Amino acid sequence: MAKPGKRLRSAREKVDPDTKVAIGEAVRLVKENATAKFDETIEISLNLNVDPRHADQNVRGVVALPNGTGKDVRIAVFAKDEKAEEALAAGADIVGADDLAEKVQNGEIDFDRVIATPDMMPVVGRLGKVLGPRGLMPNPKLGSVTNDVTEAVTNAKSGEVQFRVEKTGIVHAGIGKASFSEEQIRQNLDAFLGAIMRAKPSGVKGSYVNRVALTSTMGPGVRFDVADVGASSQEAAE
Repeated sequence: MAKPGKRLRSAREKVDPDTKVAIGEAVRLVKENATAKFDETIEISLNLNVDPRHADQNVRGVVALPNGTGKDVRIAVFAKDEKAEEALAAGADIVGADDLAEKVQNGEIDFDRVIATPDMMPVVGRLGKVLGPRGLMPNPKLGSVTNDVTEAVTNAKSGEVQFRVEKTGIVHAGIGKASFSEEQIRQNLDAFLGAIMRAKPSGVKGSYVNRVALTSTMGPGVRFDVADVGASSQEAAE
């Protein structure tokens, strides 16, 4: 394994991986240590006390970040006729029906999000083995199966983030860029944590969030106190 470079070693010296800090300090440290030559993504990772093998503990949701993600999201829309025209007018990058399904089957997946009108789901359903493992399968609960393609495309382009717990109980997502101000990152972080708390399964016993950390693409992870998650989500609600 290659040794970490001088920049990363210097960043790690400022962060004790075993120490939890206040949430505001975590934001400051992560932003301070995002010193790569590109605009690093600010990412959050949570370890939840859930067992995704049980359907009632499959944490999943969507949240609109107040300051967007800073990422140019490419949207594919499965729609026909008038709805296809609406999707293009709203800013969708790729629009199609059976022709788009054929491209996906052939491995042409040049997009980050998929939206579909309900009448197209029989076509999209056949792509489950391709889209499912990539987390791209449209879902009515997340607003990505809808006749209001204009709203769906607009929301996706403006900074809407989908999240889903992995088999190991981990949820992670990008919530901004290092070029964002500390206040913008904190606002996005509060919104995301609020969505996670609202998605808490009723069957969870004991603690819900075991561990939580903030990091940048090339920087070290910074852990913050789990107690701050509840407080932060309450602030976002208010």
